[in-house]
Amino acid sequence: MSDRVLPDAARETLARWRAAGETVVFTNGVFDLLHRGHVEYLEEAASLGDRLVIGVNSDASVRRLKGEKRPLVPADERAELLGALACVDLVVVFEDDTPERLIREVTPDVLVKGGDWALDRIVGREFVEARGGRVLAIPLRAGYGTTALIERIVAGKSAREP
Repeated sequence: MSDRVLPDAARETLARWRAAGETVVFTNGVFDLLHRGHVEYLEEAASLGDRLVIGVNSDASVRRLKGEKRPLVPADERAELLGALACVDLVVVFEDDTPERLIREVTPDVLVKGGDWALDRIVGREFVEARGGRVLAIPLRAGYGTTALIERIVAGKSAREP
């Protein structure tokens, strides 16, 4: 198996951005059931640089991390939805359980995760910081989360019900 996880087209796009002196921001996640909390998080992440790259866990990776009932939305659809957001410049689906190899290929200037991640637990932190990059945790918006949304759907509750 190759150590490369980044498709050639994505590699070429990143090279163009770098040649233009643009700052690349990277984040990753499952992004199952895209919701307002995700969009606000991604908009804030995008504001930290010129280009936002998202690594999205593959379906097999999600099942290993979250259990057999997830994901609810297939990876290609999750990637398409994320790519349709104005703040997103590139989406890459990755098979590994962590984005470490993808981060090493993207070589972001800024690495971002949600505020539920302690900085010392963010995968890729040491690599990014060793290259002079920044690693940040963006506070999560209260009341938004995929797990809570799934629980509300399963319970048959509307958005207005507690």
